[in-house]
Amino acid sequence: MSFPNSDYSLIKQGKVKSAYQSSTNPNNILFDFSDRISAFDVILPTAIPKKGEILCKFAKLFFDNLNVDHHLIDTVDSTKMIVKKLDMIPIECIVRGYLYGGLFERVNKGEIEVDCDNVLATKLSEPIFDPTTKSDIKDEPITESEIISQNIVSEDELNYLKNTSIDVYKKILDMASKSGFLIADLKLEFGKDESGNILLADSIGPDEFRLWPLDKYEIGKTQESFDKQILRDWLIDSGYKTQLDNARKNKVELPSPPVLPQELVELIQERYIIAYQNFSKIVENE
Repeated sequence: MSFPNSDYSLIKQGKVKSAYQSSTNPNNILFDFSDRISAFDVILPTAIPKKGEILCKFAKLFFDNLNVDHHLIDTVDSTKMIVKKLDMIPIECIVRGYLYGGLFERVNKGEIEVDCDNVLATKLSEPIFDPTTKSDIKDEPITESEIISQNIVSEDELNYLKNTSIDVYKKILDMASKSGFLIADLKLEFGKDESGNILLADSIGPDEFRLWPLDKYEIGKTQESFDKQILRDWLIDSGYKTQLDNARKNKVELPSPPVLPQELVELIQERYIIAYQNFSKIVENE
């Protein structure tokens, strides 16, 4: 399958974006951000208009302003960017600054300990590095010792991933606070170039972090979100998350994901747009 009007051919169809490789320059990859949306490692059947455009703009904004070596070469149009081909490191580098989501569930189950009160949405004393495996089926937590023992990266490389991830989280947290938001957690990906240098990769946006309005933040409650958590909460309330968990536990066919109501689609679209507008204003004013 060839990319329209170019020399790019499809090499991977991801959950929310497609990757194409150049036939004339195989070291270049073209990302095409779609309007698809996923949650709990399942692609939903309903698209979110303009979502791909917002994610592409967010990725460029962060790559251009984080002062971290990255793979972005150039943007092509509103939904496409050209990046350097990397050997991707098969872990997701997650940094958590607040007790929420999967971390809150694992703390309640006694699977992990954190230095804070066990109350939903509590700020951690320091951001923690909480990596997972990277899978098209379901990502699972992985410890730093497991990363080393499985030879995924060296100890020095792991330290770089950990320190850089926490540093990026703190930078985006600072940007968020200036734009009226909190970043609860953040998922990053990295890869190695032909020289073995580790570069920040993939994309960063509301699909990769939890974004809360500062003026609505309240410990002990479910937070109002300007990110994909809106969709996760709806899937939990509708009962689909329970069906999904049971199917995975019993190793049976996964239930078909539900069609999203129009009001939810419009809410997600509106909040992604507002989030980008607020962040871009901060960058423009600095």
